Amino acid sequence: MRPVPNPWAVYAKRRAAIGRALKAAGGGMAVLPTAPEQPRNRDSDFPYRHDSYFYYLTGFSEPGAWLVIEARGNAVKSTLFCQPKDIEREIWDGIRLGPEAAPAQLGVDAAFSADTLDEKMPELLAGQQAVWFPFATHKGLETQVDGWLGKVRARVRLGAECPHSQHDLCKLLDEMRLVKDRHETGILRRAGGISAAAHVRAMQTSAAMLRASADLREYHLEAELLHEFRRSGAQFPAYTSIVAAGANACILHYRAGDAELRPGQLCLIDAGCELDGYASDITRTFPADGRFTPAQRVLYDIVQASQEAAIAATRPGQRFTDPHDAATRVLVEGMLDTGLLPRARHGNADDVLASGAYRQFYMHRTGHWMGMDVHDCGDYTEPGSQPREEKDALGQTVMRKPSRILKPGMVLTIEPGLYVRPAKGVPKKFWDIGIRIEDDALVTAGGCELLTRGVPVKAAEIEALMRG
Repeated sequence: MRPVPNPWAVYAKRRAAIGRALKAAGGGMAVLPTAPEQPRNRDSDFPYRHDSYFYYLTGFSEPGAWLVIEARGNAVKSTLFCQPKDIEREIWDGIRLGPEAAPAQLGVDAAFSADTLDEKMPELLAGQQAVWFPFATHKGLETQVDGWLGKVRARVRLGAECPHSQHDLCKLLDEMRLVKDRHETGILRRAGGISAAAHVRAMQTSAAMLRASADLREYHLEAELLHEFRRSGAQFPAYTSIVAAGANACILHYRAGDAELRPGQLCLIDAGCELDGYASDITRTFPADGRFTPAQRVLYDIVQASQEAAIAATRPGQRFTDPHDAATRVLVEGMLDTGLLPRARHGNADDVLASGAYRQFYMHRTGHWMGMDVHDCGDYTEPGSQPREEKDALGQTVMRKPSRILKPGMVLTIEPGLYVRPAKGVPKKFWDIGIRIEDDALVTAGGCELLTRGVPVKAAEIEALMRG
């Protein structure tokens, strides 16, 4: 009989890695709180969502908890502070794990009630070389740490030794989280599959409702997305869903409203679920009634070709900016071919790239890191590199480090788009067309794996799906 794997071993391994990093830095202690509960109104909280850093090291999703990792000599010790058992509160709010059960359940070395935090933290900090905690992520945390250190300093005459330096724990955790392990990529694949199924559901619902001459609104499609997320076991949407009808698709951060979807319009949906603490992020643009108009199809094919160019540039050894550069060149050539940017005024593709004129129709980057957070942590420049002269978005010379080199295990989005607002000199047939196509890409040894292709991308395949 094969042994049952320990579900908490992955978190213990990560805590051990942080302990090794602390020892390599000369020793010290890491202190990390989870997120607080947030009130929504007088007698109701927002749905609780843990802090990503804390969950990455514990897998523990209760509020009111803290993690301490100590590195003294060759030993690494992890201590959890969590809410104590309380029968009355558990009747109202749910069962708590409690400090007595935490070591066996979570694999930490020790656990105490969170009520004892202020009492025990000065004891734990005494004799440490340094204290590490996340900077600028938890309001008031610096003041709390200062208070504990003040109590240690008050005992210096009695032989206590106070940490002599403070460091940002995010510096260590960001590098760890940037490269995903097998546990993480497994969840990301499942999240991508759930989100893809939700997009399929929304596309088919749109076509079916318009065939039936039903009143179709953006919020109807948002409801289909949320239903599929929860039906498939995802805990939350990873971000507020964008469901944009017609001209609303030209608003980058538009939220699903009550606008009507009509035959002949495009609908842009940017939506993804969060599963077991990990996000997905998909955008598809489709004809509300299932058939692209000729003008829509021309621009759609340009965006799809630009995404394919970016996908081809997403592989180990390439830099993070290479997919963006590849996609932008294809988009620019399409702008010139369609007359969005007249050649007589703007010149060739190199001229447009140099002038930045393309930003009238494409004003964002082609991707971002993705993982526990939909815009995940991680440096976008290569660590240890030296700044060099580059041109910024305004064409001014700035000093920048080279972009990050892609490695297997990194996950990024690939999301080019075109957004055509009514303007003088812009062909009217393209007005109010907004198109974005987005997939999540896991960098692999041989290129990249798209985690979200359970929903069609090619125009003909979208039309076939919506006819079904």
